[in-house]
Amino acid sequence: MTRVIHTGDTHIGYQQYHVPERRQDFLDAFRRVVHDAIEDDVAAVVHAGDLFHDRRPTLSDIMGTLDVLEDLAEADIPFLAVVGNHEAKRDAQWLDLYASLGLATRLDDEPTAVGDTAFYGLDFVPRSKRDTLEYDFEPHDADHAALVTHGLFQPFDYGDWDAAEVLAESSVEFDALLLGDNHKPGKREVEGAWVTYCGSTERASASEREDRGYNIVTFDGETRITRRGLDTREFVFVDVELGPEEGVERVRSRVGQHDLDDAVVIVSIDGDGDPIAPASVEEFALDEGALVARVTDHRELAADERETSVSFADPDEAVTERVRELGLSGAARDIDETVRASKVADANVADTVESRVRELVAEDPDSLTGSPDEAVSTDDAPEAAAAEPDGGETDAADSTPESGSEDAPPDDDGGQSNVEEFL
Repeated sequence: MTRVIHTGDTHIGYQQYHVPERRQDFLDAFRRVVHDAIEDDVAAVVHAGDLFHDRRPTLSDIMGTLDVLEDLAEADIPFLAVVGNHEAKRDAQWLDLYASLGLATRLDDEPTAVGDTAFYGLDFVPRSKRDTLEYDFEPHDADHAALVTHGLFQPFDYGDWDAAEVLAESSVEFDALLLGDNHKPGKREVEGAWVTYCGSTERASASEREDRGYNIVTFDGETRITRRGLDTREFVFVDVELGPEEGVERVRSRVGQHDLDDAVVIVSIDGDGDPIAPASVEEFALDEGALVARVTDHRELAADERETSVSFADPDEAVTERVRELGLSGAARDIDETVRASKVADANVADTVESRVRELVAEDPDSLTGSPDEAVSTDDAPEAAAAEPDGGETDAADSTPESGSEDAPPDDDGGQSNVEEFL
């Protein structure tokens, strides 16, 4: 028998809502998964991609993750993982750093045996490159086999990668596909194998209302998948339908019915009633102890805006969707991230972009040519990463001010740089 924890989409380093506490929450959630693994003495922790939120984590993010993985290693529990689309770099990956320290195994087309199960890995592959995949894996002599990969798979909603095709064309017969990228958990039986998402370990978007958690997968003659929840920061969702002549006092009353202490408060207003200034409701929630408060008054949206999946409480999502629609090349998206979302100081952006463009052109003169197939980072697509119509995507670039807030404060890492030069 082999029993493992299947987790993923930890998005360490994401400073959601520009609040340092939310950045710490993502690391803490990963730490709780590892703590559970040690307490339960599982055979391995299997991570299905997006360990980090982006490919430029800060030194504090890297060292915090290192500390968690050291705890796992001390318990003699292997950490098996693949690279997701958020963290993927063009050369060596951050996962390789931990592998070089003996703290992780980057899964690939060769089997990694844990107990009586062989684990294989396939990093995130852009849609434009999937037609050339051969799914050729080295044979194994274990009783069971599982493939760990990252992407949006059919038969789940919004899937653009056919799990049945992967299973049929693979040279190895798999008992399970352990997936990451979709932030909503789920499992389906396909071609005699279980295909399952573990979901994210923290809410990366206000649309992710369900409790967070991970899977426990047991291989013992048959494959059994169970779910365990995680204790994460409270999100309080308050949906208010105003009647005629009702206004801000009604909204405040509804919000005040909840325990808001250290919570993220998401208020949605619809119906009739008087105009409301979102800032007045947010200020009330903060005075009641909330960590973050965001208010969306849907009555102010035009009819065509109502039909979109963009939440204007999280304007970064609108920016991400627009970038996706532009069909930029990978190189162009790299430059976009430098301008909008990286930790480069504003005064250095121009020089940094110029230097990066020179490098890209030297490497490949056609690197800035648009490539629509690779234009979307899958769980940045507003309709993609959760089963809700507009859910699952992360609230994208941290550099764009949130609704009802002032300009984003500086990062809380005290100006710490990343260690990209290590690779």
